[in-house]
Amino acid sequence: MVRFKNRYVLCEVVSEDPRCRQCIEDRAVGVAVREAIGRVHGDYGLACCSISFTVKYLNAYTGTVLLRCRKDFYRLLCSALPFVRQLESRAQRYPCFLNTLHVGGTIRTCQKFLIQYNRRQLLMLLQNCTNEEERRCVQKSLLSCSLTEEQSQSGDEEDDDDGIETD
Repeated sequence: MVRFKNRYVLCEVVSEDPRCRQCIEDRAVGVAVREAIGRVHGDYGLACCSISFTVKYLNAYTGTVLLRCRKDFYRLLCSALPFVRQLESRAQRYPCFLNTLHVGGTIRTCQKFLIQYNRRQLLMLLQNCTNEEERRCVQKSLLSCSLTEEQSQSGDEEDDDDGIETD
């Protein structure tokens, strides 16, 4: 049995309308990407990419999308992504585009990249703060995305299950 290798493309939905990101669904993203592949590469490109093409992850609040396709044809997918100009969801069309952030061999590498990317974005926000209150909020957000803090929180939850409070 032969294992088929895949590539995972991490994208960001960029739109001027904030309602766009909250209303998108994975089905709408998949349809829009397939239509773009069909327009750019024709039937051949659409057939090649649709063999194992799926939307693996969609976060509507952050606008993060993870797409999966075969390793042999990920370049066709990446070259068609700039031609996605709108997403249609619930009978409404939202103008937007997909910004490719990372291409990886596993979901885990894409997750690691996304953590680093979000941390860089928060650092940029920290530099652009105008007052101390904004600065404290961004610093709190920055500290909350560290892995060591998550591990200590999960350890606290285990202690709570024993019935002993640790305050």
